Amino acid sequence: MPFINVKTNAELSGQKKLGIENKLSDAISLIPGKSDRYLMLAVEDNISMMFGRETGRSIAMVEVKIFGSAGKESCARLTQRICGILEEEAGVSPDCCYVKFEEVSLWGYNGFMF
Repeated sequence: MPFINVKTNAELSGQKKLGIENKLSDAISLIPGKSDRYLMLAVEDNISMMFGRETGRSIAMVEVKIFGSAGKESCARLTQRICGILEEEAGVSPDCCYVKFEEVSLWGYNGFMF
């Protein structure tokens, strides 16, 4: 039950957003036991953001929430892929992209708790 939330100041066309969503859907499998079957995604573009007091560069903040645990190596592989996707699709340099992981022990879905 992963959730990936992408926030960027880059302005994205519908095609670029779809490209990010499809590539992230494929990339989630880098975490063992995770697939796109229950993956939820949000891509928020063209928002006001600042990095190092700069506003003129494309930047991104990505939050990945995962039910259970993922392990540092899996998170490192996914981080590398996320940064690559955002560079390809949104022009965000990897040195302007933060990726935050959160392992969640309580997760509700379809009216019940896991």
